[in-house]
Amino acid sequence: MSEPAGRRPIDVVLVDDHLMFRTGVKASLDDGVAVIGEADSVDAAVAVVHELRPPVVLLDVHLPGGDGGGGAEVLRRCADLAGEVRFLALSVSDAAEDVVAVIRAGARGYVTKAISGADLSDAVRRVAGGDAVFSPRLAGFVLDAFGATADVATGDDELDRLSAREREVMRLIARGYSYREVASELFISIKTVETHVSAVLRKLQLSSRHELTRWAAARRLL
Repeated sequence: MSEPAGRRPIDVVLVDDHLMFRTGVKASLDDGVAVIGEADSVDAAVAVVHELRPPVVLLDVHLPGGDGGGGAEVLRRCADLAGEVRFLALSVSDAAEDVVAVIRAGARGYVTKAISGADLSDAVRRVAGGDAVFSPRLAGFVLDAFGATADVATGDDELDRLSAREREVMRLIARGYSYREVASELFISIKTVETHVSAVLRKLQLSSRHELTRWAAARRLL
């Protein structure tokens, strides 16, 4: 996919300790994403991110160097760049502890290395725009880790407008599930999912699932 004329690509730093993988990612990303720097260890990543300050960093979870904390250590050592640089974890691991560790450390999303180049490019754009992006099944780990306290913490009148079922649908849609996946997860029909999504968007005065993701992420409901 080509980037529309006049729109600059999104600059990205790619952090992974395998050269062949970095080469493959660069070849797979579309013209709307430009890899401007690379790193293969914790220390190298911290240095290049501070030097280049890209809008997005694609960050592997397991990295050599530093104090042994991997991607989560990179996030902690780049905490001074919060709000300027956003991190998207890109890992072969789908273990709950890995997902929760990097999200707790400040990553804006987590996708596995099975993702296609087109979907990864789209994920970079969404993270750059402020969305939280997850491979659908992985987001459940985040909800389990953070969601139990989210409703209590928000005291949010908007959230109170939603029924219990609408909240379930809202969270799954905001995490990136398709209507079919939501229907399968909740044992309801796709038509019922569509009805609930319409009600959620209407009650929250939102116009799209991307806005819903931002809304949910701002309230730590993902």
